[in-house]
Amino acid sequence: MGWFNYYGLAIMAIIMIPNIIYAVKHKNDVANTYSNKAVVIAEQIGRYGCFCLMIFNIPYTYFNFYFSHALIIYLSVNGALCAAYVIFWVVCWNGGGKLKALSLSIIPSCIFLFSGIVLAYIPLIILSIVFAAGHITISYKNATESKKRKGQTIEDKIKNVVLAIFVLILFALAVVGTIFGEGSDSVFPLN
Repeated sequence: MGWFNYYGLAIMAIIMIPNIIYAVKHKNDVANTYSNKAVVIAEQIGRYGCFCLMIFNIPYTYFNFYFSHALIIYLSVNGALCAAYVIFWVVCWNGGGKLKALSLSIIPSCIFLFSGIVLAYIPLIILSIVFAAGHITISYKNATESKKRKGQTIEDKIKNVVLAIFVLILFALAVVGTIFGEGSDSVFPLN
């Protein structure tokens, strides 16, 4: 891969299309209520830095796909994460709350971080961490503030429990995959 990452451009297009459509259709719903300027600025720097670095590779700052079958893993995992992102957009289109806020902020953070790790792209890894910390914080605070104004229903509590279970399952799968997965990096490889 040269200086231009076609796969990264496709990933960014998949992530941005639902965001643009939502912003056009819900013009009044996109305002942030969280006002910590340092976090907002850090999130914006991370966001636009990740956008650029997903598409453009800066020479001598990335190592390309540095292990066997890395391209297949890169496309498979990012494809699954993009599909999950679009599914969450469809499911949570008119809804709000923590499920929507966290899922639509954690998934792109994972896409950026995973892409940086697989490409060994140090600036993308750093900016994805900055983006994730800021974006998840802002999304959570906005959802919490929105719920304070509306009040929490039993349905919201059930959604919070389902979200917590979902996050725990993803974490458990990541740990199990790392420990018992197939490959030389696993603690107890299956092959």
